[in-house]
Amino acid sequence: MSALRAGAHRVASARRLSDEWRAHGLAARPADRPAAEAAVAALYLLIDAPAPEFVWAPSPAAALSLVHDDPRTFPPVHLRGPNLPRYPEGWPPAALLANLVQDLRHSLDRAIGHAVTRDHLWQPLVADAEQALAAGASMPRIVDMVAHDALYTTLRNCVRAPMRAELMPTTGGTDGLTWYGQHDAHWIGHYDVYARLGLATYRRSDAELLALLAGLARSTGWWWPGEGRCVMAERPTEVHTEPLPNAHHGEVRLHRDDGPAVRFADGTQVHVLHGTHVPTWVMTDPSVERIHAERNVEVRRSAIERIGWDTYITQAGLRRIAAADDPGNPGSALHLYDVPRELWRRPARLLLVVNGSVEPDGTHRRYGLSVPAHFDDPVAAAGWTYGLSGEHYARLVRRT
Repeated sequence: MSALRAGAHRVASARRLSDEWRAHGLAARPADRPAAEAAVAALYLLIDAPAPEFVWAPSPAAALSLVHDDPRTFPPVHLRGPNLPRYPEGWPPAALLANLVQDLRHSLDRAIGHAVTRDHLWQPLVADAEQALAAGASMPRIVDMVAHDALYTTLRNCVRAPMRAELMPTTGGTDGLTWYGQHDAHWIGHYDVYARLGLATYRRSDAELLALLAGLARSTGWWWPGEGRCVMAERPTEVHTEPLPNAHHGEVRLHRDDGPAVRFADGTQVHVLHGTHVPTWVMTDPSVERIHAERNVEVRRSAIERIGWDTYITQAGLRRIAAADDPGNPGSALHLYDVPRELWRRPARLLLVVNGSVEPDGTHRRYGLSVPAHFDDPVAAAGWTYGLSGEHYARLVRRT
């Protein structure tokens, strides 16, 4: 077998393993409670703590109420200091386990680092793994593309982030000490793929700890360790996604336009439109008044798209200043509207454009861009959004 054919075979294996881990991260089925509890008990043993009592909740929202009601479940966070031992006696399980996991990741990074650093100067001009292989990329770099980058994008950025925005508070000290169970697959999968492809060999203790965390990622949702008590949350009952535009390695993002993108057994819901976490009113009762009261630009844009740009422009009473063909997107037009100061609380104009990239459903989305109020020329306004003059933008072959 030629070196290129052997490389292609390993790329296919890396894709398959990455797909496997993405599926764990997106799983919408009941937790394997015996497996999850056994893994947590083994983790407690590693910090010389007895196996905890397990309390299961139907969703992270329900779990948090249990966490906050019992200080044993989530004691105050102890931060590291330069003169503190690595695992101080008397620290709560949450802090000790956090250090244990952090140490593991540092050790695993060292184990794979020799392979990655050999390739640090190689910057791929293509995102497709097979093309990168043909262009001379090393196998570790390709695994980083297929496993690390793809899983990170999907599970951490496009799934976990909007779920946290809806379900997790930003106060109370709980932010940094939640092990996300299945969503840990974004980093666990990366190290697992390295090992299963024979690209890295880990110390026995590291491999055993990684296996415990991998078992949790495959078997449960989020969890909170405490003094003698561990609160475990079930996985979702529904997870709805769409392919991420221009993705090369199966990346997806949360999306559902006729209901919640994520739903749990107790009715907890997370609404996401094309990857943007939105409040319930965007889905059930979008209105111009609510749009203008909303300060988050992405939420506002999503709400406008729900009612349609034409409807929004009409109901908001926006006055069109000018229109022109879009030189960066042949066949599409640019429309420039004046926005009354009281609507957006500042002088501005709205440039309505058509996206140059194709959406997963084959359409081209329209979207509005806020531009300074002094623009009267749509082409000049479009150029400004790219840091170009109108004259330079007019000479573009095609934008995205």
